[in-house]
Amino acid sequence: MSDFDPKPNGDLLSEAGAEIKGMAKEGLHHPSTKPVLIGAGVGAVAGLVLPVLSVPVGLLGGAAFMLYKRLRP
Repeated sequence: MSDFDPKPNGDLLSEAGAEIKGMAKEGLHHPSTKPVLIGAGVGAVAGLVLPVLSVPVGLLGGAAFMLYKRLRP
């Protein structure tokens, strides 16, 4: 057996809420803000390029994906 735990302990929603509150309080000084903003930008560009997505959907999707990757690497 390996030590890899596919389901990390902790509640994802409470962790995400705490992370979002931290980003709101600290702004660009918070370590998660820049990766989440980059993900939002990449998602917005994907929304421009792909005919299936719109810019707001791509922006939210990219930001949500990067926030998830910050919480569950």
